[in-house]
Amino acid sequence: MPLTNHHLLKENEAYQKFYGRIPLEHASAFLYFHKKGIVQNLIHHLKYKGQQEIGDVLGQWYTEDLETTIQALSADEIIPVPLHPKKFKERGYNQVTNFGKSLSGKLQLKYNDGILFRKVYSKTQSQKNLLDRSQNIESIFDVHFTEKDHNKHFILIDDVITTGATLEACSRALLKIPGAKISIICMAMAQS
Repeated sequence: MPLTNHHLLKENEAYQKFYGRIPLEHASAFLYFHKKGIVQNLIHHLKYKGQQEIGDVLGQWYTEDLETTIQALSADEIIPVPLHPKKFKERGYNQVTNFGKSLSGKLQLKYNDGILFRKVYSKTQSQKNLLDRSQNIESIFDVHFTEKDHNKHFILIDDVITTGATLEACSRALLKIPGAKISIICMAMAQS
């Protein structure tokens, strides 16, 4: 398995991907994602073949590496990148739910899938370049929050970091919450 070991370095590749774009406390991905590689196969089976247990296993495995890092960050909640209701109905599940709930249970953090939402239905982002993704995704996400959500540190989770456009857009939405801090944790990161 191509492990990234991002949790060992603050300014790792995942963190640098967002440098100057959004303020982050932490960013990391567990595995490297290569076209036609084992990680692509795992993510494909998780996302399109209904094998949600892959999310559980990756979450449990990565938590062992992340535990000390996350405790030091004093995070409050785990937030999944949301699917549009239409996409959720088509697929039947969000591919990051089990990953997030596994992290949540092991790290003893609240899993909150209600604060961040997707306003616009869009086709898959996987075949688009950075410019197309950025233009397409800028106003897709928003947040529902109350005063109790102020000053929280949110861990935003997703399956794969490619260009970072989706995670950046989600982070910008979460940063509308006064005092919010963001960290990003993903199952994998595309490596060129």
